[in-house]
Amino acid sequence: MKEFLSEDFLLQTETAKRLYFDYAAAMPVIDYHNHLPPDEIAENKTFENLYAIWLKGDHYKWRAMRANGVAEEFITGAADDYTKFRHWAATAPYTMRNPLYHWSHMELKNPFGITDLLSEKTAEKIYRDCNAQLPKLSTQALLQHYKVDVLCTTDDPADSLEHHRTIAANPFGTRVLPTFRPDRAMAVDNPEMFNSFVNKLSAVINKDINKFDDLLDALQGRHTYFHEAGCRLSDHGLSTFYYTPASNRELETIFHNARNHGTVTPYENAQFKTAVLLAVCTWNQERGWAQQFHVGAIRNNNSRLLHRVGADAGVDSIGDWQVAEAMSAFFDALDKNDKLAKTVVYNLNPSYNEVFATMAGNFQDGTVPGKIQFGSGWWFLDQKDGMEKQMNALSNMGLLSRFVGMLTDSRSFLSYSRHEYFRRILCNLIGNDVEQGELPNDVAWLGKMVQDICYYNAKAYFGF
Repeated sequence: MKEFLSEDFLLQTETAKRLYFDYAAAMPVIDYHNHLPPDEIAENKTFENLYAIWLKGDHYKWRAMRANGVAEEFITGAADDYTKFRHWAATAPYTMRNPLYHWSHMELKNPFGITDLLSEKTAEKIYRDCNAQLPKLSTQALLQHYKVDVLCTTDDPADSLEHHRTIAANPFGTRVLPTFRPDRAMAVDNPEMFNSFVNKLSAVINKDINKFDDLLDALQGRHTYFHEAGCRLSDHGLSTFYYTPASNRELETIFHNARNHGTVTPYENAQFKTAVLLAVCTWNQERGWAQQFHVGAIRNNNSRLLHRVGADAGVDSIGDWQVAEAMSAFFDALDKNDKLAKTVVYNLNPSYNEVFATMAGNFQDGTVPGKIQFGSGWWFLDQKDGMEKQMNALSNMGLLSRFVGMLTDSRSFLSYSRHEYFRRILCNLIGNDVEQGELPNDVAWLGKMVQDICYYNAKAYFGF
């Protein structure tokens, strides 16, 4: 019987251990998509207690606590920090076989060095021991501890990027770059969100935005602004792909309806999103950026918790929209005009893994290895089973050796343990194939492949 969370955690064969310890473990991290707050990096923030760095804002843990019968008062309510933490600690033993059990104990072990199992009995001691270490674990210190070479935050086009400029002027060893995320610029299906964004954007550029072309001009100006700040990526959170072309006259009508809080039909919504996405993707190609599409989440399902807690309350789930035809048409519209940038597509519905993996293969053009990427297991799929299924689909339909690897997609500075988690799973997958005679025992080549997936592929692909 193996010990839980030993040095050989998740590594089932000698080849897997060799690949991990000799090739993967020491590699630096390129975290090309996360939601870390740049202001906390710029100010080199320290955290007052373990709740603040570990539980506050973590909707994965919130979901588990609700499922365990914990009242909202002790999750997002007015209870004090330690009481909330104690309820999480009491929930932890019930998360066995949920990835939270692995992640939580990996995060206690690294960076805190704590190997006690989290429970209501150990809560007080773990809370006290972690709190004692927090003054030395500032945001910048943690990024250095985890060997983060580059990280890309997620930023609204109207953001000033002042914190990124502060970081660039005061380097500490990790490059922190913005990512252009214009979701609100095309949210005509949510007029309140859309108008709030347009009003903010208008104030930032000090110019009225009275028509659709004004909106595109303003977005393109911000695209330039982001480029000058080091941005080399856009990111797009979509329910599904869209490809419904429209005339400029139709787009102007949709724009004015949304600005006046009028009704925008689903067809018009698809037209507007198509137009904005095509414009941004064209700018991406012209500037040599890459672009990411996170597809398949159905968000804010529970209106009661949405009204009480707000967005990102932990009430999102996997959606089941049809995606293949529109994705094909959208990429083809860009490709036939030589405007398809380097692209990473992330799928949230595992039943579509092979759809995404085969679609990526349709638009490779020989200019860049792995130009169109089937991205890593995302959100509900960034766990052992989900990662293995994503890598198996990619292996069967494309080239795993050209994969740009893992990202955190997290708001927590402790989530870099997920890179270790991914690397162990990757090495175990390949190691098992070797020991089953399904791959040759060429550890030098396989070790290079592992290091490429962990670091070098992303470094070459994104060109930071």
